[in-house]
Amino acid sequence: MLWVNSLLKKKTADKNKVTVALAGNPNVGKSTLFNTLTGMHRHTGNWAGKTVSVASCDVKYGRETYSIADIPGTYSLISHSEEEEVARDYICFGGADVTVAVCDATSLEHSLGLVLQISEICQNLVVCLNLADEAARLGIKIDANKLSEILGVPVVCTVAKKTKSARTLLSLLNDRAYSIKREKYKIQYPEKIRNAAYMVERALKKYDTGSVSHFWLAMRFIEGDKALLEEIYQRIGIDREDSELCDSIYRAREYLFCEGIDEDVLKDKIVSSIVENAEIISKSVTTLEKKDLRARERRLDKLFTGKYTAIPIMLLLLALTLFITMSLANYPSELLGRFFTYIEGKLLLLLERVNSPDIIKNALIFGVYRTTASVVAVMLPPMAIFFPMFTLLEDSGYLPRVAYNLDKPFAKCGACGKQALTMCMGLGCNAVGVSGARIIDSKREKLLAILTNSFMPCNGKLPMLVSLITIASVAAVAKASSIIVVLGMVLAVLLGVGATFFVTRLLATTLLKGEKSSFTIELVPYRRPEVIRVIFHSLTTRVASVLWRAVAVAAPMGLLIFLLSYVKISGVSIVGYASQLLEPVGAVMGLDGKILLAFILGIPANEIVLPILIMLYSGGSSFGADIGIEAMSSLFVMNGWTLKTALSASVFALFHFPCSTTQLTVYKETKSVKYTALAVLLPTVLGFLGCVFINLLFYIFTI
Repeated sequence: MLWVNSLLKKKTADKNKVTVALAGNPNVGKSTLFNTLTGMHRHTGNWAGKTVSVASCDVKYGRETYSIADIPGTYSLISHSEEEEVARDYICFGGADVTVAVCDATSLEHSLGLVLQISEICQNLVVCLNLADEAARLGIKIDANKLSEILGVPVVCTVAKKTKSARTLLSLLNDRAYSIKREKYKIQYPEKIRNAAYMVERALKKYDTGSVSHFWLAMRFIEGDKALLEEIYQRIGIDREDSELCDSIYRAREYLFCEGIDEDVLKDKIVSSIVENAEIISKSVTTLEKKDLRARERRLDKLFTGKYTAIPIMLLLLALTLFITMSLANYPSELLGRFFTYIEGKLLLLLERVNSPDIIKNALIFGVYRTTASVVAVMLPPMAIFFPMFTLLEDSGYLPRVAYNLDKPFAKCGACGKQALTMCMGLGCNAVGVSGARIIDSKREKLLAILTNSFMPCNGKLPMLVSLITIASVAAVAKASSIIVVLGMVLAVLLGVGATFFVTRLLATTLLKGEKSSFTIELVPYRRPEVIRVIFHSLTTRVASVLWRAVAVAAPMGLLIFLLSYVKISGVSIVGYASQLLEPVGAVMGLDGKILLAFILGIPANEIVLPILIMLYSGGSSFGADIGIEAMSSLFVMNGWTLKTALSASVFALFHFPCSTTQLTVYKETKSVKYTALAVLLPTVLGFLGCVFINLLFYIFTI
């Protein structure tokens, strides 16, 4: 949590800025509002726990400069997971001048619980009723003025994606409407709990607790959350050896115990009080014009989460997504290949005109340029199609239903359904899936999600799998069949899911044996995605960042492979010696040494494995961006490939060590060399065994 501490200190460093914290439940539009306010393009998504870190940005408006922070979503200040701890610490101890509590106007009662908790702490609070347009469409009317009177704080209605709403909020902040002191609403706790809190509050009066109220601190001391109390001691400077305070806490707990309120009952009554108060306030300010607001959502849920329809629809959507991706990606890949071939000719001509030495010309063209061009031509089209489609499913609210559907299988494996969300993230990038495991409360289940995420084929593996499965299709039926390739890709993803279940169960009953925690996930409302925004955002952020990383790795690796192929010892290149050393292992797996060497050299990024393999087979002389599937198949067949080789290579492409970025992310999240090594070994061993099994089958049935 050191990064959190440094961030909190930074927020109070500049006294000339007004620090603003955006707080609220997950999926109420905080990140969207943050993007609109600041002009940044932090990715937003329609599932709980999307924001797992703190983003901040300075905004100049009128006479003020605002330092706005988007903190992780949380349902309560009684934290259970890492992002909830970050949110709690920032709200309680971040020193923000004003906290904006963002609520979901379509489900006000759900959001008010957190608002009431924040109100107990923060002196300056603004309530933001977001998703006002959706509420109006559903026939929900909220009397914002009455809500403001009840809570004693300013209330503003917003539509986060609209600039006008952002200006309305900034104008309110600029006018310092939040600093107008009114009597705030106080949560009505049971009398016995209030009496116990007053005992401790008297002992706290001598401490200057800043914006944090003495009553709130007293309630926390009675609850006895050790992690939170440690933060309180450190940040507020309360003496943990204070005898008066210790005695008051002991007397308060003894009083409650004598009244039949133990630790568990106390927490239940506190939560019940918050929920009941939120319900009373919500009912008093909300008017429903329609009787059944969620009828459409219930009908959709019967399809997407139904006992007999959920899994078939999941498979259908997966197949449809992959089919559209592969069908539409072929033509632009071919055009890009032709374009890069044309540019290559111009570059060669330019280097010849300046009398460039052959070694430099060949290294730049046959090494750097051709590797980089191949990666772009192969990766860019499928990513530009897959990422927007994946984001559309995410923004529509379908992915939380996937987690719901997979909760039972994960529960049987000793994990929880939230792992399904990290698994879906892994389809885009395994490193993102690993870092996304922060949304899981249990440390044990978080490790299960981290260690198994690389079993899902990421965006770097998908183009490689498409090529290898296509080659296998050609070897099997003498032509590239789109149906076979789509079915093969669906099977590959299902194998990844199956391996995730298997290894999760194995770890949960051995190395990570323990009690399964409870699982709660919010089934967010279905929303109509903004198609244009999704496409633009996916292309300019997700696709661009991944492609840039791949290019940054491909260029130097292309040069390295060329030099290793160029430098020869006793007539044999260095890569030749390396592939010969790997040949016995490759033979057991139904592969060859050059294939294994390509995977090893491709550790920086999965996207460069096939370009490296083509270079190894061609010695760099015939490798070019104009090599398509047919030319690639011919080259591989010339080097001894059969159906067995293609199938074995496909299995190892699906299950092999994660890329270096994912490995570093695993270490960052676990702070453990042991678990990082395990994250590398698990898929590699499974891939090795899978290849050996295929090789053995072909050996048995071809004798």
